Amino acid sequence: MELWPRVRVPAFEISGGRLAALVIKPTGNAVGLSWQQGPLSAGAIGRFLVAEPLPKRLLYVEPLRRRMRVRFGGTWIIDSEQVLLLFEPGRYPVAYFPETEVSLHTLERTDHTTQHPDLGLTSWYAVRAGEHIAARGAWQHTGLPTHASELQGRVAFAWQAMDAFYEEDERIAGHAADNYHRIDIRQTSRHLVVRYHDRTIADTTRPLVLFESGFAPRWYVLRADVDESALTPVKLQTFCPYKGLCSYYTIGDARLAAWSYPDAYPEVGRIANLVSFEPDIVSVHLDGAQLHLEPGQEVLPHGPDRNLTVEEAVRPAHLRERAPAGSVAPASG
Repeated sequence: MELWPRVRVPAFEISGGRLAALVIKPTGNAVGLSWQQGPLSAGAIGRFLVAEPLPKRLLYVEPLRRRMRVRFGGTWIIDSEQVLLLFEPGRYPVAYFPETEVSLHTLERTDHTTQHPDLGLTSWYAVRAGEHIAARGAWQHTGLPTHASELQGRVAFAWQAMDAFYEEDERIAGHAADNYHRIDIRQTSRHLVVRYHDRTIADTTRPLVLFESGFAPRWYVLRADVDESALTPVKLQTFCPYKGLCSYYTIGDARLAAWSYPDAYPEVGRIANLVSFEPDIVSVHLDGAQLHLEPGQEVLPHGPDRNLTVEEAVRPAHLRERAPAGSVAPASG
C-alpha cells in the first residue's frame, strides 16, 4: 500500500444506504483565468484596453511547468513534465499530455467522436489498465485548426474516470489546479455584525477577510464571536480544491446560511474552523453597511473537468444533477 504526504481526498457520507454522489465543482473554484468573473470568462468584470472588440470566445494554452502523474487501475499510466493546460471560457483548466508519454496499451481508440466548437473533431479513447477499463476515459482533438497546433498529438483524461491525479507526490482533487487562481487572507479591525431577524448571530471587530479570484470577499469570524447555539449543522459537505472540505449550518429556517472549513488546507489555515455567513441569506453588516453579492459572484456549479459537453462526461447522469443533502458537492467562498 502506497502512502503519500498530504493526500487531498474529499470525504464522503453514506446517504440512504449508498455512497452519496460526489460532485466536484468548482466552485470552484477554478475561477482564475477562464470562468466566473475571470478575464477570459463571459462574466468578466474588467475589459481589455484594445481598439477592436475581442472574439466572444478566447482559448488560452500554456505549459503547466509542473510534473503531473495520472493513476488508473492501481498503476501509473503517465508521468510527464510536458503538460499543457488549456483554458476555455466557462470551464475548468484541462491538462493535456503528450500521447507518446502514455504507457503502452493504455489508450484504445473508440468509434465515438464529437465536434468541439473551437478545436474541431475530437476522438475518444477507452483507457485500460489490466482488467480496469474506463470507456471514453480520454480524448484527443484530431481535427485541430492551424492556430491550435500546440494540442496536436496530445491527450486529456476525464478527471473522475481516473483513480487520481498528482502533482509530484501530492494528490490534486477536483480538477487541474488553475495557476491563475489566487487566495489572499487579511486580518482587519472592521466591525462585522451578522443578524437573523432580530437575533445577533455574530458581532466582531477582528474578522478575517478572504479574497478569492472571481468571488466576492468572504468574511470569517472566530467562533468566540459567534452565537453557536444559533447554528444547526447540515448533512451537506462540499469540497473546494483550494481550501478543503466545507461544512454548512442552518440558522433558523435559513438553510446553508453559514459555513466553515474545520480542517482547511495549510495554505489557507488561518480560516480553519472559523465561520462565514452568506450575505444574501442572513443580514451581514460591515461598518454599518449591509453586504450583498454583486451579479456574477454567486457560486456556479460546473462539471468535474468540463471536457467537451456535460452530456459527454463519463459520470452517470444522476451524478450530474445538483447534489442532495448528505453528499459532497461543489464549494467556494
